[in-house]
Order: sequence, then structure tokens, then C-alpha cells
Amino acid sequence: MLDRGLVKKVMASVLEVDEASLNDDSSMDNVPGWDSLKQMNLVLALEESFGVSIPDEDAGNATSYKLLALVLEEQLAG
Repeated sequence: MLDRGLVKKVMASVLEVDEASLNDDSSMDNVPGWDSLKQMNLVLALEESFGVSIPDEDAGNATSYKLLALVLEEQLAG
């Protein structure tokens, strides 16, 4: 089972935003400073925090909180 609180905590840390500002609609389009470099750092931090390896294709396409949670759930179930 995915700890969504940990997902938000890691995202807030990497993206340098308030954890409370993150929700299902948070994405590269509406979170200031979430660029391709932060995306790469975010994926690495999530992989380390959850002990999974996110495939490159998923890492590049998971540009929202909702999609990142979905990818992590798939990896944890896998």
C-alpha cells in the first residue's frame, strides 16, 4: 500500500514547496519551479524513499502527483 503522505513529503522537499499545497491536481503545469531537472531529482528521491526503480518512460511521463502515485503503486505491487 502506497504511503501518499510520504509521496507528498518527498515532493515538497524536492520541489521546495509547502506540503499542504500539493494535491491530486498538482503537476509540472501549476507547481512553480517544477522543471525537468526537478522532475529527475524527484523521481530519484521517490525511488530511494520507496525502494523501487521507476522505468525511464514512466519517469518522464509522470509529471503530476496523481501520475507519480500511480507509477509508485504499480512498482510496489510489481
